Amino acid sequence: MTPSISIVFLQILVTLLFPTFIFSLNQEGLYLHNVKLGFDDPDNVLSNWNEHDDTPCNWFGVTCDQITRSVTSLDLSNANVAGPFPSLLCRLKKLRYISLYNNEINSTLPEDLSGCESVEHLDLAQNFLVGTLPASLTELPNLKYLDLLGNNFTGDIPASFGSFRQLEVLGLVGNLLDGTIPAFLGNISTLKQLNLSYNPFYTGRIPPELGNLTNLEVLWLSDCNLIGEVPDTLGRLKKIVDLDLSVNYLDGPIPSWLTELSSAEQIELYNNSFTGEFPVNGWLKMTALRRIDVSMNRVTGTIPRELCELPLESLNLYENQMFGELPQGIANSPNLYELRLFHNRFNGSLPKDLGKNSPLLWIDVSENKFSGEIPENLCGKGLLEELLMIDNLLSGEIPASLSECRSLLRVRLAHNQLSRDVPAGFWGLPHLSLLELADNSLSGAIAKTIASASNLSALILSKNKFSGPIPEEIGSLENLLDFVGNDNQFSGPLPASLVILGQLGRLDLHNNELSGKLPSGIHSLKKLNELNLANNELSGDIPKEIGSLSVLNYLDLSGNQFSGKIPVELQNLKLNQLNLSNNDLSGDISPVYAKEMYKSSFLGNAGLCGDIEGLCEGTAEGKTAGYVWLLRLLFTLAGLVFVVGVVWFYWKYKNFKEAKRPIDKSKWTLMSFHKLGFNEYEILDALDEDNLIGSGSSGKVYKVVLSKGDTVAVKKILRNVKITDEGSDIEKGSFQEDGFEAEVETLGKIRHKNIVKLWCCCTTRDCKLLVYEYMPNGSLGDLLHSSKSGLLDWPMRYKIAMDSAEGLSYLHHDCAPPIVHRDVKSNNILLDGDFGARVADFGVAKAVDANAKGIKSMSVIAGSCGYIAPEYAYTLRVNEKSDIYSFGVVILELVTGKRPVDPEFGEKDLVKWVCSTLDQKGIDHVLDPKLDSCFKEEICKALNIGLLCTSPLPINRPSMRRVVKMLQEVGGGNLPKDASKDGKLTPYYYEEASDQGSVA
Repeated sequence: MTPSISIVFLQILVTLLFPTFIFSLNQEGLYLHNVKLGFDDPDNVLSNWNEHDDTPCNWFGVTCDQITRSVTSLDLSNANVAGPFPSLLCRLKKLRYISLYNNEINSTLPEDLSGCESVEHLDLAQNFLVGTLPASLTELPNLKYLDLLGNNFTGDIPASFGSFRQLEVLGLVGNLLDGTIPAFLGNISTLKQLNLSYNPFYTGRIPPELGNLTNLEVLWLSDCNLIGEVPDTLGRLKKIVDLDLSVNYLDGPIPSWLTELSSAEQIELYNNSFTGEFPVNGWLKMTALRRIDVSMNRVTGTIPRELCELPLESLNLYENQMFGELPQGIANSPNLYELRLFHNRFNGSLPKDLGKNSPLLWIDVSENKFSGEIPENLCGKGLLEELLMIDNLLSGEIPASLSECRSLLRVRLAHNQLSRDVPAGFWGLPHLSLLELADNSLSGAIAKTIASASNLSALILSKNKFSGPIPEEIGSLENLLDFVGNDNQFSGPLPASLVILGQLGRLDLHNNELSGKLPSGIHSLKKLNELNLANNELSGDIPKEIGSLSVLNYLDLSGNQFSGKIPVELQNLKLNQLNLSNNDLSGDISPVYAKEMYKSSFLGNAGLCGDIEGLCEGTAEGKTAGYVWLLRLLFTLAGLVFVVGVVWFYWKYKNFKEAKRPIDKSKWTLMSFHKLGFNEYEILDALDEDNLIGSGSSGKVYKVVLSKGDTVAVKKILRNVKITDEGSDIEKGSFQEDGFEAEVETLGKIRHKNIVKLWCCCTTRDCKLLVYEYMPNGSLGDLLHSSKSGLLDWPMRYKIAMDSAEGLSYLHHDCAPPIVHRDVKSNNILLDGDFGARVADFGVAKAVDANAKGIKSMSVIAGSCGYIAPEYAYTLRVNEKSDIYSFGVVILELVTGKRPVDPEFGEKDLVKWVCSTLDQKGIDHVLDPKLDSCFKEEICKALNIGLLCTSPLPINRPSMRRVVKMLQEVGGGNLPKDASKDGKLTPYYYEEASDQGSVA
């Protein structure tokens, strides 16, 4: 055998016997393979990280130098990997770029990262890192980009951070950092972006030293607890492109040097306490300016003319004290897509050409004193989505051009002086969801073209001069929730197609000229909550089908010509308001309503009779009343001996209990919020241990069956008892007396089918009582986490989630000011006999003043373990986002069947357990096994909503109004996509303008 053949044979033999000698992974590949072993990889994105490769250069996320084959970049953004930060990466000596953005990197960052000496770009944003910021980060000599956004870092910013040598981007947004913003950050002369927004820093001022950062292009200090005036040194930031100082407590005038920032494209000063007027001159130097937001301050004066001559994209000045006219120059901007000026004192006419040259999407000039006509060309580019002009002095007609604006989603023109007919095409805009024209002088009929408005959910036409019949085409609006047309001149019968509107919750057509009978099939309106047809000319019988409308709580048919008997089925309703007065009704009144408190509901019906003084006197039925009473007397006498014995025993028993704890009934004060069929004495007599159905740190709860058969729940509260959450060590921080006042103040003034009804309260010096409607199925928490949880199938759980969401949405969006519950949990969601849900326990609720600047802080935590939003535990800031987080936990309870905190979770709560289990084991290990798998798709969508509501960053949580809409879409099979950021430079700008005070 020749030598060459021997060598080849030897090579083949070695290859077969020891393949790793030939195909071995290099050292950097081994390091990365060990990194893989330290990660949980549920999506298998690292599947091609193969140890049998010779280099890692073709691996997912890995980039190498083409010549040396050294690893230079690792990008695992959005890979859904989990685990601690891999310190082994610092052994890759040529590694310059690391991105682990939006994963589940947890634990703390290693204190010593000095080995990563070549790293220039380090992105660990949107993870779960905790602990303090490592001071050693400044030892990375080449580091230019550091983004730690959206983690849970705590403590101060290390003093060493002032010594970065080449750092250009520092992002610490959305952590839990405290201390004050340090002045030494002004020493990082190379810095181009400084992003510190949404951290619970201690109250402090903007360090003047930040003005030394002359290379700075982006400065984000939103929601950092800043006070005082903006230092003049910031005027030296000539390269600034994006300046965001919003959501703080800054005061003083708007800085005059602002107009010197000629490179600025976006300036956000909203939600502070700035005063005084805008700088008048100098704006023309700001040729780059596109977006400016100074809303929610105390700014006065007029809008500078020069500002409106810039090619602005967005101008937000709402909720200030500004006045004067809107400069005509604003209409010339070729870029303007957003104009929000509501809640000021602007006057004069709107620019005639507004919208003609601009791609307008949203315009809101509500709550001002604008006069004249609505500009003809507002939808000139065909893009307008929101037209909000309520509460002005606008006159003339609605422009015919708007009837061609098919992009419109919301129109609110109420409380103006508009007149004449509404253009026919305007009624039928296909994407319109809200049309509000109330309190004008508009006339004509509702056009049949309304059949094309398939997306319409609210039609508000009250207090106009509309006339003619309501067209049958109204039945085509399958999404209609509210139809309010009171105080008009509508005539003719109600359209038969009304009963097709299965989503209709409110029908108010009182004070019109409607006639004829109510349409048959009214039982189809299963979601009808309010029916008000008072003061028309309607006739015929009252349909007994109305009694099957289980959520109806407001019924007013007064001032019509209804005849016949009152349907006995009406006694099935749980009404807050009933009025059948001034009709031609006859016969007996149902015993449920034959009470003095309902007397006014039946006046003006000569043929009606019941056990109410002042009704049916002189009628034939009245003459038989004596015989009825005689029979009753005979029966009473026949059982007198038995009754006397029972009464005597009961009296002795009560005397015994009274001797133990005497109650002076004369010192009790009653405050009622609804018509009552009982008094305080009947309640007091029933507060014994036999009727006790619950007790805890907040008092005792009794079930009281009243003499007329009704049942109520009574919460007894003693004074000077401090509230703590049962089953937790979190103190709610107010005395029970404060909880009582909050509950009475909140529940006493609101009315909603998904908020528990407070009948009345009784008070004395040492004790207070709250009397609620009785909820026979108890709380959601007790039922869901008991052996009876099998009663709650998915459709029932979905209904409970919807009911609760609508109740909270009412508190957040329909109450003025909005109400934050602050203790949303499954135990505070009560279930009626049909498992309809009511939000209850408002002992720590707070009204959020819309005029207050910033977000109100409480002195201590309110809430319950497992439900408290992460930022609330650190900042004590009260806003709706805390409720939304807690409601998200409730959704997760409904989906998983598990408690918010449980020993099986270890140190985690339900939110963290769901996230980790989804990643490690998959969806089937999260869902409650008691739920039927045929509903899996809907359950998964609800789970996604729960996770969205429990997002660690408050800005990422949807509003409750949005949650309701998403839950409604769960049944429709289409979850909404995330909203865009409206072209803002900053992704952290979050403003649901449609939910602002003037447009909610």
